[in-house]
Amino acid sequence: MNSSELIDSFAEFKELKNIDRATMMRVLEDVFRSMVRRKYGTDENFDIILNTEKGDLEIWRNREIVENDAEDADQFDKVRLSEARLIEPDFEVGEEVSEEIKLEDFGRRAILAARQTLVQRILELEKDNIYKKYIDRVGEIITGEVYQIWKKEILVLDDEGNELILPKTEQIPADFFKKGDAIRAVVQGVEIQGASPRIIISRCAPAFLARLMELEVPEIFDGLITIKNIVREPGERAKVAVESYDDRIDPVGACVGMKGSRIHGIVRELRNESIDVINFTNNLQLYIQRALSPAKISNMELDAENKKAHVFLKPDQVSLAIGKGGHNIRLAAKLTGYEIDVFRDVEDSDSDIDLDEFADEIDTWILDELKGIGCDTARSVLELGKEELVRRTELEEETVQEILDIIKAEFE
Repeated sequence: MNSSELIDSFAEFKELKNIDRATMMRVLEDVFRSMVRRKYGTDENFDIILNTEKGDLEIWRNREIVENDAEDADQFDKVRLSEARLIEPDFEVGEEVSEEIKLEDFGRRAILAARQTLVQRILELEKDNIYKKYIDRVGEIITGEVYQIWKKEILVLDDEGNELILPKTEQIPADFFKKGDAIRAVVQGVEIQGASPRIIISRCAPAFLARLMELEVPEIFDGLITIKNIVREPGERAKVAVESYDDRIDPVGACVGMKGSRIHGIVRELRNESIDVINFTNNLQLYIQRALSPAKISNMELDAENKKAHVFLKPDQVSLAIGKGGHNIRLAAKLTGYEIDVFRDVEDSDSDIDLDEFADEIDTWILDELKGIGCDTARSVLELGKEELVRRTELEEETVQEILDIIKAEFE
């Protein structure tokens, strides 16, 4: 392999790896200087001239001509007069002789070693460039193409062919992708694994929802509306607290859009995840009340020292506060930073409670069994008693006793 072929191959390699010309020139020169040092012991008196566009490489050795019997004739930057005149017959002592060293003079093994070193250096540069690029993009949305699907993660390629990893834990439960599908996610972090950058993307991170809202709501992008906090249970429900410093702007209305036009696109992207947008406030009681929306609170007791809130609601509001699967109350607690306990506000001993209000404590199929015998309220169950309930339903005696204990506890 001659110098022209070597330079040409790396000029092409540079373009594929998207490395700037100045960096490529520096790397090439470093590698060739290392090759010179291995052969001659030093590179101080050598000039290396590179032209990657023309494919030229020139290596010149510069030495001062001294007398044949000079004491320093054997130094790396000296050459005897007799040797110099073999290059040019009219050379004289004191002059400088520049001798071109051909790449072929280094030998085939040295050239192959140089090529291997160059490949390694370019790959390292590429990894470094990818790391620098993505470490600055943490928290940004990126669009890629699904390249390969494994059990625990998905390999995604960006528009430059860089590999991104979407772990199973960072996928929305309802996500389903095929090879070739376009995918949007937020850059969650960059890890170094075995000297290579591992770029982790996420569709579950609150930052993903925040960036989607920035894209859909111009007021957020422009800074007129601020997202104060976001909590999510991916694919199920999310709560977003927003605030506007301009009294003329309704932050919730702006985020939702006319007839939900702005929020609908985000909901579809998040696989029909319900999104509650609420106004942020420093009034803690009001903030907790808004966080528990759509439930309406009757009364509240705060324990600021232990960060606990006891919330009292009408029986028909309890299930709304808790939400399906308890999502609503858990997210409200995360959003406000307070542990929230919900209590039914029973005004008098004659009050009754709809059986559906016990959905968070009693399985739905059991409630349906009780409704099937005409029991729609808590008192109607208590009035029948244990023996009658066992006789009229297909429930076990132990199950009936548990139901009665739960209902009695509410009235007590």
